Amino acid sequence: MRNATPPCLDTFCRLDRLGLSVTAQRVEPDHTVLRCRPTTPPSPCPGCAGPGVRHDAVLRRLAHVPFGWKPTILEVVVPRYRCVPCRRIWRHSITAAAPSKGKLSRDAIMLAVKQVVVDRMSIARVAANLGVAWNTASDAILAAGTELLIDTPDRLDGVTIVGVDEHAWRHTRHGDKYVTVIIDLTPTRTRTGPSRLLAVVEGRSKQAFKTWLEAQTDSFRNRVEIVAMDGFTGYKSAAVEAIDTVTTVMDPYHVVALVGDKLDRCRQRIQQETLGHRGRSGDPLYGIRRVARTRASLLTEKQQHRLAKVLADERHVAFEVTWSIYQDVIDAYQAPDPAEGKKIMTRVIDAIKAGVPAGLDELRSLGQTMKRRRDDILAFFDHPGTSNGPTEAINGLLEHLRGTARGFRSIVNYVARCLLDAGGFRPLIHSLL
Repeated sequence: MRNATPPCLDTFCRLDRLGLSVTAQRVEPDHTVLRCRPTTPPSPCPGCAGPGVRHDAVLRRLAHVPFGWKPTILEVVVPRYRCVPCRRIWRHSITAAAPSKGKLSRDAIMLAVKQVVVDRMSIARVAANLGVAWNTASDAILAAGTELLIDTPDRLDGVTIVGVDEHAWRHTRHGDKYVTVIIDLTPTRTRTGPSRLLAVVEGRSKQAFKTWLEAQTDSFRNRVEIVAMDGFTGYKSAAVEAIDTVTTVMDPYHVVALVGDKLDRCRQRIQQETLGHRGRSGDPLYGIRRVARTRASLLTEKQQHRLAKVLADERHVAFEVTWSIYQDVIDAYQAPDPAEGKKIMTRVIDAIKAGVPAGLDELRSLGQTMKRRRDDILAFFDHPGTSNGPTEAINGLLEHLRGTARGFRSIVNYVARCLLDAGGFRPLIHSLL
């Protein structure tokens, strides 16, 4: 090791590929300063394209990749040239080192984007690492992320299955503000990777989703075969009106949640009718509220005994019938053969769509809803695996993002951060570094 060649500071700090060379260095208590000069050829006169003579120099400060746990600042001495015939004065171009008017070097920008996209760090933490203001780091990250990742022309290529859902992006005193999130479910269906966020549109209406679909190219709309969604009919109408041959699928999670909600309402109603008050500890129907929402085959012997005791009461007949329908819906989705599951679900829908006896108000309401969304519910069994579950997972990531950033005030910043955080750009970032 004694004969090892001393490392070149330009190479060690990766300044050679930025067209810079270190001429001096200074270590301060809270940061390190590297004085640099450009190594690229002088820029010609912007007027006559002729050579210029040295006029003076200006100092440009750039935040660079931190070294030794301290921010690193590049003090670039940028020459200025003067053209005698044109009387023009211009600066030496250092666009290889940093964007025009930028305050971060290109390596610092890529590090910041990587920390946000891959490491999921907050912009405040990234700004502190680089030794710059929050606005400086945010502007650089969003600009670079939009250019390198979001605005690429091939980002929507290969999308055939889309998921759509709403998401509350801001909570205010005057009510929550919502956005519509649009997810690419193709990778999860083809098992080629995780789902990814395609777009975040302000609002949660039919028009918001339809406007986004109509803004895409004809080739994109022609490729989309399936749109998975919850029970909101506005998304269904938007998909059908914007795409002629699309198949809409109501997500199993939301179907089971819909039936489960009716089961809870039935249990609560019978609780009031039989005991005259809301559920309390020791009340039979209140004690099995979680057991009733569990698949029958997963119940323990003790839970089965408790449930059977409640169902044996003649006053709970309406609850027993509703619970039976709830279990049939679960069995339909758990059937090993999609064709068998479709038969079970068809039988359930036909049984409750008309002729429900009196006293089963919740089932009557459920039958109307399932009759209206019959095709969307049964379409899942023709396209097994088309679930909106990954959409809910990405919604969870966005909730975490809001917590990390301690909330957002600007919808523009929120949309950009969501796309960077959940847009599936991690492999691309690794390839760029």
